[in-house]
Formats: sequence, C-alpha cells, structure tokens
Amino acid sequence: MPAVAAAVAADPSVCAPLPVLGRDVAVPLVTGGEVTYAALDQAASAPALQRVWDDVAAYAPYYGSVHRGAGYLSQLSTDLFENARRTVAEFLDCRIEDSPGEARSGKGGGGRREGDQLVFTRSTTDSLNLLAAALPDGCEVFVFETEHHAALLPWQRAGRVTFLDAPDSPAQAVATLERALAARDPHGPALVCVTGASNVTGELWPVRELAAAAHAHGARIVLDAAQLAPHRAVSVRELDVDWVAFSGHKLYAPFGSGVLAGRADWLRDAEPYLAGGGASRTVTRRADGGVDVRWHETAARHEAGSPNVIGAYAIASACKALNEAGFDALAAREEALVRAVRDGLADVPEVRFLSLFGDDAPRVGVLSFVVDGWNSSHFAAALSAEYGIGVRDGLFCAHPLVRRLLGGDAGGAGECGAPEAGALNAIRVSVGVGTPEEHVARFVRAVRELVRDGARWSYRTVDGRCVPDTSGQVGPSGV
Repeated sequence: MPAVAAAVAADPSVCAPLPVLGRDVAVPLVTGGEVTYAALDQAASAPALQRVWDDVAAYAPYYGSVHRGAGYLSQLSTDLFENARRTVAEFLDCRIEDSPGEARSGKGGGGRREGDQLVFTRSTTDSLNLLAAALPDGCEVFVFETEHHAALLPWQRAGRVTFLDAPDSPAQAVATLERALAARDPHGPALVCVTGASNVTGELWPVRELAAAAHAHGARIVLDAAQLAPHRAVSVRELDVDWVAFSGHKLYAPFGSGVLAGRADWLRDAEPYLAGGGASRTVTRRADGGVDVRWHETAARHEAGSPNVIGAYAIASACKALNEAGFDALAAREEALVRAVRDGLADVPEVRFLSLFGDDAPRVGVLSFVVDGWNSSHFAAALSAEYGIGVRDGLFCAHPLVRRLLGGDAGGAGECGAPEAGALNAIRVSVGVGTPEEHVARFVRAVRELVRDGARWSYRTVDGRCVPDTSGQVGPSGV
C-alpha cells in the first residue's frame, strides 16, 4: 500500500477520492475474518456518491407526481424533474429545445441543427434502443464489432447494419469508417454508433475524428458514453456528435435512469417509444368509433408513463458533483491508480493486459487481463473469497471484442480449479472517483500472491459460477 499511496500523492494534480456509499462495508473472507470490501468492478455499476444519496434522501419526503398534479408536491416535483433535465443538458454541453438562445449549427445529415432534446430513459441500452426505433426508413447503420452489446445489437431490428472490423489504432478506426461510408448510397440516411471508451480495455476512441468522418459523408453519429461520462467531460458541441447516451448507474447514480440527448428531428418524427399517458397531448374518439391521438413533439413523446423522478434527480446531482470536483483532477487521480496497477504487475510475466491500440494508449480506469495457467472465473472468485476484492470476469457483454483480444474463440467460463490450456474469458478491474489507494494496493498484492502461491481454498462450479467449496468445510486448495 505505501508504494501505491506514494505514487498517487507524488502527483500534485491528484485529488482525494470522492465520498461514496459502501466505502466502509465489511465482507467475510472464506479463510476467516472480515475485510473492507474493495469495489473494483465500477465499469459494471458504480456506487452512489454520498452527495447523490444525500440529495435523494432530502427530496424523497417531497416526492409527488409530475406534470399533471395541481398539488404543491406535484409542482415541486415537476420543477425538480425539468431542472434535472436542464442540469444534465448543461453537463453534456447541449442546448435543449426550451433553452433560450439561438439554435446551433451542425454538420451532419441535414444542415443547420435546431434545439436538442434530452430524454430520460432507463439505461444506455434503453437509450440506444429508443434511437434505433426512431431511425428513418432506409437508414443504414455502421458499428464496430468492438462495441458493447448495448450499442452493437439494437440496430438489426431497424435497418441495414454494417459491422466494421476491430481497428488496431485510432487512425485505423477513422480510415475503416471512411472507407465504409464512401461505399454507401450517399442519398439515404445513415448513422454511426461508437463508444467513447471501451468497457473492456478502457481505451479512448477518436470520437471527434469519427464524427468528422461521419458528417463528411452525410451520416450522423451517436456516442455511447456509458464508460466515458463517469471519467471525462463530454461535450456534444466539442465532439460534434448528434446524440449521446449514458447510464446513471455508471455515473454514481444507481437509481434506474439513463439519458439520450441530441438532435430533435428524428425523435420528433418517430412513433413514441412507448404509447401511453404523458406522451399524448390529446386523445379523441372518431365518428367511426376509433381513436385519434396527437403526440407531444418534445422529449415527453418518448417518456410515456410516470417518470423516474428520483432517478433523473440522482443523475443531475451526480453531474453537479463531478463538475464541481473537476474532471481534470478526477482524471489525474484515475490515471495514477491505473499506473499503480500496471507498474505493480509489470514484473509478473503471467499477467497479460488486453489492448486494441497498445499498452500506452490513453484510457479511463478500466483494465482487462488474463493470467497464464488460470481460469479467469477461478481467479476472480479467489480475489473475492480470499481478499474481499470485487472484479468482473467473463466476456463483458462485448463478446466479439474479447474473443478477438484473446486470440481465438472464447466459449463459456469452463470448470474452475484446474488450469486451462487457454484463456476462456478475461478479468476486468475498474476504478472510480471514490476508489481508495488501499484498494488498488490490495488488488496488486493479491494478484501477485495468487500467481506465486495459488489459491488457499478449493473452488467448484455452481450454476456456471466458480465459488468457494464449502461442502463439508473443505479447506485450503489441495486439502
């Protein structure tokens, strides 16, 4: 721990960790005793910021229905919900339709860009499925095989999809996209979907350059910012993207809400994502007995039903907290923690980190690796059971990418215990704004000990997961 703490403290730009819920939770160890849980799976879901929890708790007694209630709590909740929309729009540097000022220009697929819409959804997956449902007829979608399944899969229901091969560098990513777009019908609508940061390797993608390539060929672009927004400032204007999607549960606001923000026209022209109250302006009976509906043309068009007010407020609270802390300082601390992991394991030849663009590529606080002689599920189980460290193992909902990085066809997790001839999956460690240096130091120490000494307990596979073998209180591995 001293080496990691010293490395972080040596950088004057590094800030202290932000307070998060669960930072003092103790978990049992299979070998006996307890230890403070080290949450190093934050690329999956991040703990709530203490600030977010406090804000939600302060509002909860005043919760009321929004938009249609005449009572004081309903009016208060409506103001809070719509103010949350404006706060998140400011966080993303986009101008939503009811904001004052002139419409801003845009380069892609339709010339001048009018005011944006910001729709509250359930998650990044929900946001991208919403956009897929709003694609105009004949739209062709271009997406790299490296994407998370949330960004890879929704488009097949909506139109033609071109899956692009994984690039070896940011420059190759841009060149690959340009070649694909140059070969398309230049007169039809097109959409590019790209991640801002890989959920497997953490590597940053050249979003601005990809957006320029898309717009040069008359296409639009949507940014999957699920892994980017918690770690770096995201500006719709500077990146020149047409839409951005992200989830609250990765942005330290795990209350079941997400965001889709961007151009209004495709969203306004599409059928409502869900039909129901809130999305409709008027509903009238026709003389023939049918029903006519006028739908809203604002974000409400795709927010049918009672909205998740607390989820929206939580995201807005997290956006404020991150902006106030400053992304430059947060990123500097995160980079120091990533360096501590890589430097601490640099002399362990059995550990191999996975990368598309190279080990020195800029990245957020996400690293994936394999360990020679170990099944990844077994290794992750031992980190949890024997050291109180939570990481992720598997293919991370990015199967084509992980299979490519592993150099072959990765199947299921396999049986844990005995070393495998080849890696079937990988291990992912990820940090956030609340990760203490001690947790990273414990992780490095645990990996080194497991590689050197092996697991101290026996493990077995139950329902596809590797778990400590507690049948008959089986003891250390091999006993």
